[in-house]
Amino acid sequence: MSDTIAINDKISIERVGDVALIRIDNPPVNATGQAVRQGLQDAITQINAEGTAKAVAIYAAGRTFVAGADIREFGKPFVPPALPDVFNIIEASAIPVISVLHGTALGGGLELGLSTHARIGIEGLRVGLPEILLGLLPGAGGTQRMPRLTGVPFALEMILSGRQVPAKEALEAGIIDRLESGDPREVALKAAQDVIAGTLKTRRTDQIAVVPDQAALDQTAAHLKKTQSHLYSPHKCVEAVAAAVLPMAEGLKIERAAFMDCMNTPQRAGLIHAFFGERAVSNIPEAKGPARDITHVGVIGGGTMGSGIATACLLAGLRVTLVEVAQDGLDRGIATITGNLDGAVKRGKLKADKRDSTLAMLTTSLDMGALADVDLVIEAVFEDMGVKKDIFGKLDAICKPGAILASNTSYLDINEIAAVTSRPQDVIGLHFFSPAHVMRLLEIVVADKTAPDVVASGFALAKKLGKVGVRAGVCDGFIGNRILAHYSKTASYLVLDGATPQQVDSALEGFGFAMGPHKVGDLAGLDIGWMTRKRKAATRDPKERYAGAVADRICEEGWFGRKTGKGYYVYEGKDITPNLAVDRFIAEEREKAGITPRPFTDQEIVDRYMTAMISEAARVVEDGTARRPLDVDMVFLFGYGFPRHRGGPLHYADTIGAAALVARIKDYAKEDATYWQVPALLEKMAANGTSFADMNKEA
Repeated sequence: MSDTIAINDKISIERVGDVALIRIDNPPVNATGQAVRQGLQDAITQINAEGTAKAVAIYAAGRTFVAGADIREFGKPFVPPALPDVFNIIEASAIPVISVLHGTALGGGLELGLSTHARIGIEGLRVGLPEILLGLLPGAGGTQRMPRLTGVPFALEMILSGRQVPAKEALEAGIIDRLESGDPREVALKAAQDVIAGTLKTRRTDQIAVVPDQAALDQTAAHLKKTQSHLYSPHKCVEAVAAAVLPMAEGLKIERAAFMDCMNTPQRAGLIHAFFGERAVSNIPEAKGPARDITHVGVIGGGTMGSGIATACLLAGLRVTLVEVAQDGLDRGIATITGNLDGAVKRGKLKADKRDSTLAMLTTSLDMGALADVDLVIEAVFEDMGVKKDIFGKLDAICKPGAILASNTSYLDINEIAAVTSRPQDVIGLHFFSPAHVMRLLEIVVADKTAPDVVASGFALAKKLGKVGVRAGVCDGFIGNRILAHYSKTASYLVLDGATPQQVDSALEGFGFAMGPHKVGDLAGLDIGWMTRKRKAATRDPKERYAGAVADRICEEGWFGRKTGKGYYVYEGKDITPNLAVDRFIAEEREKAGITPRPFTDQEIVDRYMTAMISEAARVVEDGTARRPLDVDMVFLFGYGFPRHRGGPLHYADTIGAAALVARIKDYAKEDATYWQVPALLEKMAANGTSFADMNKEA
């Protein structure tokens, strides 16, 4: 016999003999909202006050244990009790408390488990402390209790990576005490009965001594200083874990202080913006409408881009037909896709036993007629309007009615491409980023006549491929490449005016970019920008300084970056050194332009580069190419390596303020009034005191 009472609408207690079962039921992921916190505290307090139970087991309803904090509470006034207080009450319970973890136990969910006296995992469980990804640290005992169970080195790695640890590894590490299968309630009841019978040992974590490991702490701190000096929370994580050797109460105080220090940093705000932006970017009416069914995708072009797109579709379980014009191109495409899938197996993104069946979903052809039955075709060929028009004209005749015709163009006018077909409503831009099976951004470029269900299909495809879909309007370069084309000129101007490519790269890497713009150019291929500059030469504003002179000189030598072994840098194996010939090109171009070089500080480089980026980003929002500032931010976070802890260019702009940005642009305009012009939107924001964050709220 059993009886159940509700503590509140999220927490209930079921009594079965000498056992008290506490059930958490807060769908969809049992987040630690205020009602859950209060209910757990009240339940443990009540059970101890009654004193009739001999063991308590906590489990959760639904598909998962507690998967973290309740994001609906973010940004709202805090209502007690706080998680650390609740978990301290659980740990101090005179009656043994067991937790049964299934699905995912993340952040506060895992910290809840750590505060109990034994933990049972159910097959398929994954546990993690992902707070580092939000610029925080585990602030409800995670940095104190984890080292007591696993030792310092494992705790440091888990906390600093934010990774999700699979059940078997969690068992081996000591995070959980048993790994079982079955229904969470039944496992919880059995575990509690085992505690009473003495066959499952329990222990309070605060009574476990940490094995000191100063060497691991020192080594980790030194590594972080070298690799993540610009970040804040990783160093605070080490500081908190170091305190685990102290009595629990003292360690928890240090952890809490470190947590609050992280909460008050701009980095935490940037990472939170990135977290919510990723989820909000597809929250637009066009993305929520009915979508067309896509199970079979055609890809035209077996180069790096086409092969990557094909790989992404195969990994998502879609059938793919790859079309090339020549057998050698097709063979290279097949080899690239096969290599990509092998790489996915090595990275754990594809199970080894699924590799052959995934590859078997690929068919190839030299005949575009093979695309007659596909639901979606993605053209990924040479960036030439004439070539693309020719292909779309053929697709118009070949593809079945209702098939979506997409171009992976990086710059070209989707309206012009759609106009050569009899079905412009079916045409859309799907701009992937290289390598397409790895990079998460997908710009969904909506032409004037693109049908609503085609737009919705683009967002549905992005979700299926595990990508972040961002809506973009039609213009040269759409959102990302249009902004890039503008601010990349600043890097060139800085070099012409006195900085070196290496100083520019170093300054921006110090800001948080993984690579500076000259290294990125070498990696992507300098010939891409060279081709674009030649394409746009006829429409170039004669009053604007030409930024491509040095890059043109490099390309004229046949040096296109990494793929040719030389660019701004020289590449020999793993060694990267400055290309000294570039210094000569710079000096000669300065002399031609009559420029007397002057020094720049790293901060001046960052300020000019970021101001140029923000200026064009503001214009992109102003003219509707991007619907919201957060769309720009997500494009740059997921497609251009923008430092995540800074939240994106327009989130970062708000930390400077519109008035300060306007003043900065006007100051720069004294030396170049053609390039440095104040965007009307930024001028308006400076006048009325608004921010880009305000615009996100209004959208």
